[in-house]
Amino acid sequence: MEKLEEFQKFRAEMNREIEGSGHLGLKRFFALDHQAYEAGALDPKTKELLGLVASTVLRCDDCVTYHLERCAAEGWTRAQVIDALDVALIVGGSIAIPHLRRAFARMQEIEGLKK
Repeated sequence: MEKLEEFQKFRAEMNREIEGSGHLGLKRFFALDHQAYEAGALDPKTKELLGLVASTVLRCDDCVTYHLERCAAEGWTRAQVIDALDVALIVGGSIAIPHLRRAFARMQEIEGLKK
């Protein structure tokens, strides 16, 4: 698993590349994704936790990392994130366990950066 800093750098570089491609469909999807996490009937904090659970169930480690960072930025505690990951494990089943392991490793890394 790459380090968080490497993940962030690669994600930022490739997002710039994608956004700079000029493809209307890609631009629209990225805008839709951004808008989904804005305040609405649910606040952005709650939406990030939902994104984390969905990403875990769908077994997307990049997405899990992104949402763990966002959950930390939104103020979710480690205990709250773990409780949400428990829901993801129940919904996703045992196939989600490797992603849960990587999520815990990322949480350690994120917490270490905060110190």
